[in-house]
Amino acid sequence: MPRLALYAIAVCVLAVVAAVISFVQGSLLGIVWVLLAGLSSNMAWFYLRRQRARTAE
Repeated sequence: MPRLALYAIAVCVLAVVAAVISFVQGSLLGIVWVLLAGLSSNMAWFYLRRQRARTAE
């Protein structure tokens, strides 16, 4: 698994945890964390698909 994909997954997990904590505390800042989780999730998928495409050649 590519290193950048692992970093993106780690950021995604941490952003989800931060979003849950923000929403539990009643802060709407959790919306930003949800958006960051979505972005990092898409980045992880991108790096995984790029690695699969390179190994398939």
